[in-house]
Amino acid sequence: MKCIGRLSKLAILLFAITILTSGCGKKQEEVAVTYETKNYNTSLYEAELFASDLCVASADIALEGAPETTGLHAAALFDVNNKKTDFAYRVHERLYPASTTKIMTALVAIKNADLSDIVTVSSAADVNTFAADESTCGIHVGDQMTLLDLLYGLLLQSGNDNAVAIAEHVGGSVENFVQMMNDEAQNLMATNTHFVNSNGLHNNNHYTTAYDLYLIFNECIKYDEFIQMIQADSYTADITAADGTVRQDTWEPTNFYATGEAALPENATIIGGKTGTTSLAGNCLILLEKDANDNPYISIVMGADTKALLYQDMTALINGIPTNE
Repeated sequence: MKCIGRLSKLAILLFAITILTSGCGKKQEEVAVTYETKNYNTSLYEAELFASDLCVASADIALEGAPETTGLHAAALFDVNNKKTDFAYRVHERLYPASTTKIMTALVAIKNADLSDIVTVSSAADVNTFAADESTCGIHVGDQMTLLDLLYGLLLQSGNDNAVAIAEHVGGSVENFVQMMNDEAQNLMATNTHFVNSNGLHNNNHYTTAYDLYLIFNECIKYDEFIQMIQADSYTADITAADGTVRQDTWEPTNFYATGEAALPENATIIGGKTGTTSLAGNCLILLEKDANDNPYISIVMGADTKALLYQDMTALINGIPTNE
């Protein structure tokens, strides 16, 4: 009996060896190796870090010829291609963004909707719901136009009414759209940002930082549609009113470089950007510009006391871009 038991065990062992050396065994082994390689052999340090493709600024960075910082809240200059921060002043301080908020509104719309969509303006987006000193594009309840039309008015003329119409169309409601904005901010690691509306009208809980604005704008300029909008001299929209009549409204940029109210910097060509102004946010401006070799830079000034100071500081900042080849 003992001999038979030993023979049985030997037979089982030989059978197992045969299975393991067969194609079936090899297949199981390959599956195991593939799984382990994917799930256990990945080094966190071998993965590309998020910040490896970004300009980084952990503290203030000086720049020869940079603007005086006494009359503003934050400022920065970022060398996009070289992933280098050339100048930084209080870039991680939470500030009110005013209408620079609208770059995020545009980004969320571009990423989540068809720009050829026809949008019908609701009563919440009607121009008459906004105060006389709040920038609008003059759209009315029942108006119909494309989402692209609305975005041009949003970025060029800074229409607060357009921002609401865009939010309602893309998000289904302003509240849902704002959640999309905040989710996108988190995805971009803009962790010191929180939005409560799509236009930047003041709210104590609506804030960002100069660095977070850079992160958002840096994502925006990856989209050709966004570049085309911010560099336009003007845009004429075809609008069908509620009664069926058609009109054309022309919207123009608000930044003083585009309007000719501020002298252009010497060291770079301005592509375009976004302004923002409220009494509590001060005067804000974020721009994309290119040097003589077509290298892109992002410049930001937040909280300048006056528009004159805003453009004076922005010009000094842009003129700090290196001119060597």
